[in-house]
Amino acid sequence: MTEGTTSAAAEGADTLTRLEQEGEIAADYLEGLLDIADLDGDIDMDVEADRASVSIISDAGTRELLKLVGRDGEVLEALQELTRLAVHRETGDRSRLMLDIAGYRAQKRAELSELGAKAAADAKNNGEPVKLDPMTPFERKVVHDAVKAAGLRSESEGEEPQRFVVVLPN
Repeated sequence: MTEGTTSAAAEGADTLTRLEQEGEIAADYLEGLLDIADLDGDIDMDVEADRASVSIISDAGTRELLKLVGRDGEVLEALQELTRLAVHRETGDRSRLMLDIAGYRAQKRAELSELGAKAAADAKNNGEPVKLDPMTPFERKVVHDAVKAAGLRSESEGEEPQRFVVVLPN
């Protein structure tokens, strides 16, 4: 191994260790919240696309956990921000941690990927830009990824909270 390869491998291991630490801190924080709310849930940690990913799942009461998702994921977004702040407090570093509760984000990701692929197909067929409804940053990212996978380009336009994706034909 060359010195550059060794350095890159060590840097990758350091990043993985840091992300795993973020997941551990987040899991501890979320377990405390579940205890306070008297909700049952198991916490699953992973590292996906250079982010710590934490999921709260339950075999028994998915309906109970959905209270933590809220309408259109509003409570989930707030809990994610609080969890990121808890990680920041412990590490001193800004976290990009993703939180999922009861599979809400996973289901939303699948729906948005389908929407992005459909918008890309429409833009290809019509030769016209396709404007989508306003979305959260997470939602826009998923759509941008789906459009890119379809071989097209997309941009975000507007100001928060009315920021939206425009899919551009080739």
